Amino acid sequence: MITTPWQSFPAPNATSAMPAASASFTTVTSPPMALANRFAPEHLVVDREALARRPLTAGAVFIGAYSAQAAGDYATGSNHVLPTSGAARFRGGLSAADFMRVMSIQRITRAGLARLAPTILPFARAEGLDAHAESIEIRLQ
Repeated sequence: MITTPWQSFPAPNATSAMPAASASFTTVTSPPMALANRFAPEHLVVDREALARRPLTAGAVFIGAYSAQAAGDYATGSNHVLPTSGAARFRGGLSAADFMRVMSIQRITRAGLARLAPTILPFARAEGLDAHAESIEIRLQ
């Protein structure tokens, strides 16, 4: 069963909470995990540990009756910046890693490029990127 707790909020909270909550909060208390994963909610509350061990698609998962999403927003770690509107299908919550600059640095020797060429050239040509292929061939002349 999927419950929507904002439906029991007193006015005016129910009116203001419903649009945001309907796109970001789901409580799962029995088997419809596939449905919850399709919603990819910002917050997913499950009533037992076994549900949390399944593949999940959510910004943050809260297990049990005492794991309130407000605790995650303000104190227990997930933070208040989580993917909304189903974005949890492809993105987790904001973290320190989002503020780090990541790049790869590659150093290839002539001999290494010669060993890689039989892999690189067919891919470049299959993609129609002849200049990529030629950039390898020129280096190996």
